[in-house]
Amino acid sequence: MEYRQLGRTGVMVSPLCLGAMNFGSPTDRQESIAMIHRALDAGINMVDTANVYNNGESERIVGEVLKENSRRDQVILATKVHGRMGDGPNDQGASRYHIFKACEDSLRRLQTDHIDLYQLHRPTTIPQDETLRAFDDLIRAGKVRYIGCSTHPAWMVMEALAISDKYGLARYISEQPPYNLLDRRIENELIPLCQRYDLAIFPWSPLAAGILADRYSRDNLAPADSRAIRWGERMRERITPRALEVAAKVAAMAKERGTTTARLALLWVKDQPGVTAPIIGPRTLAQLEDALPVLEMKLNDADRLLFDELVHPGNAVADFHNSAWWMKAKI
Repeated sequence: MEYRQLGRTGVMVSPLCLGAMNFGSPTDRQESIAMIHRALDAGINMVDTANVYNNGESERIVGEVLKENSRRDQVILATKVHGRMGDGPNDQGASRYHIFKACEDSLRRLQTDHIDLYQLHRPTTIPQDETLRAFDDLIRAGKVRYIGCSTHPAWMVMEALAISDKYGLARYISEQPPYNLLDRRIENELIPLCQRYDLAIFPWSPLAAGILADRYSRDNLAPADSRAIRWGERMRERITPRALEVAAKVAAMAKERGTTTARLALLWVKDQPGVTAPIIGPRTLAQLEDALPVLEMKLNDADRLLFDELVHPGNAVADFHNSAWWMKAKI
């Protein structure tokens, strides 16, 4: 396996990152634990979670496993802050007050003395210097190693880099955007920005929440236990006729190559320019097993051109930014 550099740092990470959003629900504790062990045994050395995933249960499971198997120091552990974690007016957001409290709470759930990559889960409207100063102080205190952001517009990432440079603060080393064959809009500005300033890119939803994993069809837009059921309207908005048409063509390509639709779609994201490691969020151990061969696979140039014919670079046939308040366009 070829490990990849984490942005401008000297840290090396596996070309797939294990996402823990499903840990605790809908994936039960025992299967979640089994998936962490299997991923680490396969060579994945980065795990991404967030404090809001199942109200902290995902962090608890990850922390428990890494403590019990004594592999904490082998793992680049990433988590996120921003979402609501209580009923109070300050139990969410990117203020210094909330970030400090949320960090301590995550450290306790993760059973560790430091977070390797602490990410702002969503952008906010408060001045970014407050957020960045809080992150900088956490790094100086030894509680955080690196900082990053998630689902930010390119202009806001650039503003954050400028603020860090102006005031001598720790800078973001990564961005975690939605990115898959059905929504390629980050190729227009965000990916060139990250390449220019050496930010790692960790795409979420590389399989388009199952659309590119044979989960949906025109005859079945809400299969049992699918995200269309669990997430409701936000997910159903993404299952467009054009998205299903592209997914069917990817499935045909995968069959011709003797692989699965999910594996081929994931490979495409992994080997796109600027991408460090897609975040895979398996619900079952079987889904994880299907993804693991991609660690050693390479996308050939001929297939890359075929994907470009399905969805032209920089375009979209489904809206995976519909959880971002700043994205105005609709598909």
